[in-house]
Amino acid sequence: MNDVDLGIWSKLTRVVIVLIGIAAVLAVIIWYLPLIQRNERMRKDILTKDGQIQKEEETARQLKASMDALRTDPKAVERLAREKFGYAKPGETVVRFEEPATNTAPR
Repeated sequence: MNDVDLGIWSKLTRVVIVLIGIAAVLAVIIWYLPLIQRNERMRKDILTKDGQIQKEEETARQLKASMDALRTDPKAVERLAREKFGYAKPGETVVRFEEPATNTAPR
């Protein structure tokens, strides 16, 4: 049998193979790290946009409900005319309350 002891060379070969493997893994990580970070930013952006969409959908529902009420409910039209335009029925007195003026004049 040929049992040749290469000594340090076989150990160095194993170390070099392990180091090449580690370098390959690090290269893959470095290669994909910007992609992973971009993906994370996009996920956060999607979550933000989803929140905005939900808020806008809620606003749209409220506006639709207001429009439906104005189309079908005469009291809603009357209330809007009174609040927004200050209209009153004949014989009624309109009392308007204003915010108190703040004294913010510079000295």
